[in-house]
Amino acid sequence: MTTIGTFLIRLPSPIGRLELTSDGERILSLSIEQGGHLPLEETPEEPSPLLDRAARQLTEYFAGTRTAFDLPVTPTGGTAFQQGVWQRLSELGFGEVTSYGELGRSLGRPGSGRAVGGAVGANPVPILIGCHRVLAADHRITGYSGGNGVPTKVWLLDHEGIEHRS
Repeated sequence: MTTIGTFLIRLPSPIGRLELTSDGERILSLSIEQGGHLPLEETPEEPSPLLDRAARQLTEYFAGTRTAFDLPVTPTGGTAFQQGVWQRLSELGFGEVTSYGELGRSLGRPGSGRAVGGAVGANPVPILIGCHRVLAADHRITGYSGGNGVPTKVWLLDHEGIEHRS
């Protein structure tokens, strides 16, 4: 195991290199390369059967042959509100979309769009928990914190056939 107590792998993707961590039982994080860097790039890889399975499923997703992931994903940290947002996001399927307002209402917090946006942006397991599937009520893209930002989100939305506006 790595010095941070998790298994770690990296893999190429059409949106940049990905870095995944696991405790051996569940996926803990997925990072998308930003500006040529990954958060744990100085840490040696430590593969595990679960991360190998995740790499296969992500490769199939990017190839267009997989529309659902069959992986134990448990985002750690976050407030109770953030955990609630991440749980709702995990229920969205391939090609499905919601808005920040709809997410807030589904959690009993109407008018909390800004807080929802913060929780969506803090998702530690993007793609596997589809935070890219959240748009403004008028289907505008208002931002994306993963990878190269909005261009990364546009790629993911287009890949899933989700209509959007810039």
